[in-house]
Amino acid sequence: MFSGSLVALVTPFTDDNSVDYVSLNRLIEFHIDKGSDGLVIAGTTGESATLARSEHVELVSRAVEIADGRLPIIAGTGSNSTAQTVDLSAAVEDSGIDAYLIVVPYYNKPEQEGIYRHFSVIADAATKPIMLYNVPGRTVADMLPETVARLAEHGNIFGIKEATGDIDRLQAIQDCVSSEFRLFSGDDFSLRPFIERGGHGVVTVSGNVAPKQVATLCALAAKGNSDEAKFLDDSLQALNTALFVESNPIAVKWALSAMGLMESHIRLPLTAYSAQHHENMRAALIEAGVALETSE
Repeated sequence: MFSGSLVALVTPFTDDNSVDYVSLNRLIEFHIDKGSDGLVIAGTTGESATLARSEHVELVSRAVEIADGRLPIIAGTGSNSTAQTVDLSAAVEDSGIDAYLIVVPYYNKPEQEGIYRHFSVIADAATKPIMLYNVPGRTVADMLPETVARLAEHGNIFGIKEATGDIDRLQAIQDCVSSEFRLFSGDDFSLRPFIERGGHGVVTVSGNVAPKQVATLCALAAKGNSDEAKFLDDSLQALNTALFVESNPIAVKWALSAMGLMESHIRLPLTAYSAQHHENMRAALIEAGVALETSE
């Protein structure tokens, strides 16, 4: 079962705005080499909202092919339409993915019953296990612990990415689900206390650029090595901050470009990382122990 550092992988683009599969190959090999515990493909960090359906399906399929069983692949297939989510999930189910990450419906602002029914319909239709994704900062709708508890009873829903950053929310969920239900932080800033208090891992943005460090942090926290975990966590906090001074994944794509792993092209309506932040990002990367391979 999934645990540790699951990296919400960026989607690299070429200068003509098409998916850059050469860089995708490089990124996946990078994460295999550095010890990431899994990859989420076409999630929020992967700019799923700007992918055409055909691009989305091909991206997931190619990622599975590149990984070739060397680490698990979770496909982001959620949307604010229940029917479209079922359709997209079905389109990638035979690609070899290990699970789905499906976000709470955004924009529609469903009530808790609507959230419950949305995920229930999708889970009934899916042939792969589902990780719920709660991120009210983006979706507005907040999936409450009692709704998580109802959904956790479904045999095809195995866990949640909880991205409120509220550790008290973790406890509230733990109080109403079984010990088998998997709990993942969606907030890099608080991943250490999340795991130390019984979480199973993180779906991480920072792990894109510091995969070894984030995977090690998860392992230390899970083993109860609190002093070592805190020391490593402290070294990553400046990076966490730098990666979120503008809307994700603007900053992380620039950082990966500075590391020589890909170009920083991003699709509208997001725009290039502001030059005023470049120096701070470089300093944060160095503090986190990340090697910069190219000049700006």
